Amino acid sequence: MEEALLTRIAEALERLAPAPHAAPRLDGADAFVWHPTPLPRLSPVRRVAAVDIGLLQGVEQQKRLLLENTLRFARGLPANNAMLWGARGMGKSSLVKAAHAQANQEVPGSLALIEIAREDIATLPELLEILREQPRRVLVFCDDLSFEREDADYKALKSVLDGGIAGRPHNVIFYATSNRRHLMPRDMIENEQQRAIHASEAVEEKVSLSDRFGLWIGFHNCDQPTYFAMVEGYAQALGLPMERDALLARAKEWTITRGSRSGRVAWQFALDMAGELGVKVKA
Repeated sequence: MEEALLTRIAEALERLAPAPHAAPRLDGADAFVWHPTPLPRLSPVRRVAAVDIGLLQGVEQQKRLLLENTLRFARGLPANNAMLWGARGMGKSSLVKAAHAQANQEVPGSLALIEIAREDIATLPELLEILREQPRRVLVFCDDLSFEREDADYKALKSVLDGGIAGRPHNVIFYATSNRRHLMPRDMIENEQQRAIHASEAVEEKVSLSDRFGLWIGFHNCDQPTYFAMVEGYAQALGLPMERDALLARAKEWTITRGSRSGRVAWQFALDMAGELGVKVKA
């Protein structure tokens, strides 16, 4: 009697318990955004805000390195985690998205792109465990990654990039962009050096995070000819009806008001000219 009663109670509790949460899947889209809370999920992105890789000017070597690495991975070959670091507005995140699009164009459906926010880096191990059993290859991307003082997330990232005891999933690589070469401010490294008994060991602890990336790609401030090449490329792509000399004169004036030259500034100028000239830009 008691055994039957216990059985009925257990069955009732099972019926009351919520259904187990299904693991996120990677079908239905080529790009997703990782949301770790309240329930882990991957939100599909139907259309990635990406530019054609041919439009990215002044970064030819960077394009070649990242595209080669991404295509190898999409084709099932070994590839490295990549860090894109350097000057603001020079196309780091645009290049990651363009390389992903190019890889899927050459090897259709091979590669899913998952964006993880900087503040969710601590949940990266959880995401990798979900991706470990997925049949599809995945490029996990964190834009503008950096760490500040008293931020311990970098230690978790170090172990994740090497995979820990389980090893990094064979179907996942990690790309990040940052304005900082070593992902943390110089004074953070120097303060650790001053406080430590063994200063060199403290520096090694901080700098070794960037060593986890097998591929380092630097982006530097562009000169005027490179900036003009960017402007002309965007003007041609948008179909701006404007003579070259007039276009470049206006582009030069634009940089004076902005105080800088970069791919982002060139694109903003091209959009401004499109609006002035009444040229519609496809969304």
